[in-house]
Amino acid sequence: MTGFLGGLLGIGGGVIVVPALIILFDVMDLFPSTRFPANTGTLLAIGTSLSTIIFTTASAAYSQIRRGMVEWLVVRRWVVFLSLGSLGSSYVASALSDTFLKTFIAALVLFVACVMLTSWKPSPSRDLPGRFLSALLASIGGMVAGIAGIGGANIVVPTLIYYNAPILRATATASAVGPAIALFGTIGYIYRGMEIEVPNAWGFIYLPATISIVLASVLVAPLGVRTAHKLPSAPLRKAFGVLMIIVALRVVWSI
Repeated sequence: MTGFLGGLLGIGGGVIVVPALIILFDVMDLFPSTRFPANTGTLLAIGTSLSTIIFTTASAAYSQIRRGMVEWLVVRRWVVFLSLGSLGSSYVASALSDTFLKTFIAALVLFVACVMLTSWKPSPSRDLPGRFLSALLASIGGMVAGIAGIGGANIVVPTLIYYNAPILRATATASAVGPAIALFGTIGYIYRGMEIEVPNAWGFIYLPATISIVLASVLVAPLGVRTAHKLPSAPLRKAFGVLMIIVALRVVWSI
């Protein structure tokens, strides 16, 4: 699922991984033999999701680059600031309560769903922002993506559509910057989690989940990319929005 949706929608799979792991870790906490230290389940889900996105988006990005769909001007202007924002996200997330984190994730995903499902059209005269605004947007976007653990596409795709980028180019560009966002976010969650001892984890990265998700999703991501280029834009946009609503409801249910 994460590999296919990452290639199809440029979302990196985090919108599936984070809610699924939040629910799974909540179930594991019911049993003493698999219980995590208090208030670490959501942080583990976020950090683990980012670690998988490194690989899922790298596979999708390779396919998108070969197809020539990436907006390289956006990549050059945004990637450094997206990465720095993602690196700092672990410091913010670890200072927040578990309930707040889950609520934040659900609210962010629901907002993205509303943007993608509406018939709103951007002004045709609206161009990509300049360097300063790009740096500001990217820094905030990287921070939000890292706190939610759902990768940069959920920020990059709606933002580029707002600035009149076609959805296929928006998703391709999101895939291209995704590995850097996920890598720096993962580094932050590893460092912040080193003080807490969790079985089978490296910081806030739960290794059994990372390994199993990556092995399957990297193989399937190119199939998602090929499917995306065969579909019209409107259904693709609607599918993205419906997926976001489902994810938001699942996270709210876990709270």
